Amino acid sequence: MVNEGRGRLFRRKDGKYLIYVPLDLAEDSMFPFKTDSSRKLKISFKVGDDKVLIEKWNEALQE
Repeated sequence: MVNEGRGRLFRRKDGKYLIYVPLDLAEDSMFPFKTDSSRKLKISFKVGDDKVLIEKWNEALQE
């Protein structure tokens, strides 16, 4: 089981930011997000903290 990996945050030339998730982490059977193409996610952080929280996007509650 892989529940930790070394990812990367980077900025593209068009100004968008992307978060890279390592393949072995994303394809682990216990990884909480399953998708074939893309998926909406909620990404948040607390001011002054060094953590980013990534959660499944709930359409009914957050549109």
